[in-house]
Amino acid sequence: MLPSTQRTLLARVARAQRDGRVPALVAGVVRDGALAWHAGRGSFPDGAAHDDVQFRIGSITKTVCAVTVLRLRDEGALDLDDRLDRHLPGTPLGDRTLGQLLSHLAGAGSESPGQWWERAPGGTLDELGLGEADRVLPAARRFHYSNLGFGLLGEVVARARGAAWAEVAREEVLLPLGMTRTSPRPQEPAASGRAVHPWAELTLPEPEHDAGAMAPAGQLWCTARDLARLGAFLLGDTSGVLAPSTVEEMTLPAGIDASSPVWAGYGLGVQVLRVEGGATLVGHGGSMPGFLAGLWVDREEGTGALAMGNTTSGLDSGLAAGLLADVKAAEPRIVDEWAPEPSPVDPALLGPWFWGPSPYALRAVPGGMLHLGGLGRPGRSSRFRPGPDGSWIGLDGYFAGETLRIAEDHLWLATFVFTRTPYDPAAPVPGGVDGSGWR
Repeated sequence: MLPSTQRTLLARVARAQRDGRVPALVAGVVRDGALAWHAGRGSFPDGAAHDDVQFRIGSITKTVCAVTVLRLRDEGALDLDDRLDRHLPGTPLGDRTLGQLLSHLAGAGSESPGQWWERAPGGTLDELGLGEADRVLPAARRFHYSNLGFGLLGEVVARARGAAWAEVAREEVLLPLGMTRTSPRPQEPAASGRAVHPWAELTLPEPEHDAGAMAPAGQLWCTARDLARLGAFLLGDTSGVLAPSTVEEMTLPAGIDASSPVWAGYGLGVQVLRVEGGATLVGHGGSMPGFLAGLWVDREEGTGALAMGNTTSGLDSGLAAGLLADVKAAEPRIVDEWAPEPSPVDPALLGPWFWGPSPYALRAVPGGMLHLGGLGRPGRSSRFRPGPDGSWIGLDGYFAGETLRIAEDHLWLATFVFTRTPYDPAAPVPGGVDGSGWR
C-alpha cells in the first residue's frame, strides 16, 4: 500500500486503541488473498510479531461453523430445509430447520441454559438440559440472534462426521485454508483477556475456558494473518473448501429489502451490512469476555479488514469498516477491462419487454448471465443464471430462485407474462387483452 494510505490506516488504529483503552490491538487489511497491511498498538508478548499473536475471535467462530454445515449440505448429507430432529433428535427445537438456525430465524434462545457460558466451562449437549424455555419465539417470525442455535449446529456436524466439531473444523476448513494458527484454546504467543475498569486506568484478567457444546458459537482463537485468510475466503478465494457459489449463497441476507440504502441483515453464518455510500459488507463481529474482534469484506472492492483487541468492551465496533472506507477512498479498486463476449441468448431476444404497461429491459451481463430490470423507471430486478432445459434461474433480487422461460413473443416468469409491446394481444396474457385496444 502507498505510504500515505498506511499512515491514514495507522492513525485510525492508533486512535481506536487509545480512545477505546485497549491493552493490545491488532488490525489489518486483506488484499489478493492475504494480509496486505497490519499494525499493532499496545502491549504484546515479548518478541512476538503482531500478526502472529492469537486473540479470541468470539462469534466469528460462527462463520467457520456455518462452513462445516454447508460442506455437508453440498455433499448431500443434509438439506437446509431439514428439521433439526432429523439429525439431532431430542431437543425442544426439533421442528426448526437447519437453515433457520444458520440465519437466526429459528426462535431459539439467545443463550444456553444454566451458567453464563462465556465465562463458565461447558459440558455436553445433554448436560445443557435444554427445555421448552429455550423456544423463545415462533420459527421464521423474526431475527433473534442465538448462540444456542450454533451450538446445536455444531453438534449436527459432529454426529454427521463422527468427530468433535472442533476437529472437523480444523481438518476440513482451517487447515485447507492455511489457518494453522487458529485453535480452540490459546497457543502461545497469545494475548490475555482483560476487562478495563470503567472509571480508572486499570485492567482485570478475564477467565479462559472450553465452552464445550457451545464452542461452535464462539470458541476459536486466531491470529491476524489467519483471520485475513478467512477474509480472503469470504472474498472468493475458497481453496476448494466450498464452491464460490455456496459462499455467494452465504452472503445473501434473510428477510431484508436489499433495495433500501442502509440496512443490516444476516445470511448463513455471516452478517451482511449495507452502509452509507452503497457498499455491502460481509463478515462478522465477535466478543468474549476479554476480547473483541471484527472481520469485514467488501466483495465488490475485493478488500477486507480486521481488528482484534483484548478488552471486554470499549473497542470501536466500526474500526474494520472504517479501515475499508479508508482503503476505498485512498486506493480504489481498478476494475477489469470490459471486453466483448458471446451473448447467452439470441441478441434479438434482448432489449425492451413490458410487464403490462411497465417497461423492462432484458440484458446480457458478464459471466454468461441475464439481467431483467426496470427501463427508465424503478422496477423489480434480478440476475439470472442458466438453468435446465433452456430456462433461467433467478440469482438475486425480487425474482431470486424463480424460473424465467424465454419465447420469441413473451417471457414467462413466476406466472407473469412479459410482452414485446404493452399488453400485446398476440401474446398469452392471462385474462386476455381488451379487443378494442388502447384508447
